[in-house]
Amino acid sequence: MSPEEHAARSAILLIWGCLVLCIVCTGGCNQEMANQPKYKPYAASTFFGDGRAARPLAEGTVARGQARLDEHLYTGTMAGKLADTLPFPVTRPLLERGQERYNIYCTPCHDQVGNGAGMVVRRGFRRPPSFHIDRLREAPVGHFFDVMTHGFGAMPDYAAQVTPRDRWAIAAYIRALQLSQHATLADVPAHVRQQLQGVKQ
Repeated sequence: MSPEEHAARSAILLIWGCLVLCIVCTGGCNQEMANQPKYKPYAASTFFGDGRAARPLAEGTVARGQARLDEHLYTGTMAGKLADTLPFPVTRPLLERGQERYNIYCTPCHDQVGNGAGMVVRRGFRRPPSFHIDRLREAPVGHFFDVMTHGFGAMPDYAAQVTPRDRWAIAAYIRALQLSQHATLADVPAHVRQQLQGVKQ
């Protein structure tokens, strides 16, 4: 056997030896926890009287960060009635956030001004009522929060997609849309009113 063949054979044996050693070492690696007695999810149990391994949550258990003690903020109600106010002050950033979320989630059905003629409606989906009818203009702002939370008629709920704070921001923006379509000259700030009257003349 030539020296080259001997070197090649030695290299192959070394590779195989390393591979076998790795397999043996890996097979020996095991956490003790993997072998301990335990119940798997939904497994039956003879230990508990109800026969279930999974135990029900203790009464009153609340997931971390999910206490939601503020009725106004999280349900849109106050003392069990739909709220007529927002749970925080209306600011320009709030309205801008509401407009952004409205344009994402609401315009497909309600269109950009709230007339209910969105793109999916133009393609055959059921038309929602306009935000500018008297019934909705007179509805408490909590009504819009409630509809986004629970759905209404053909509209599904958006609780999973839109956070409570964003639902309030959208409700505030809907109020701004309603005002924009029914505003009078008296609603315009005085300095802007003068500019408008100057243009009119």
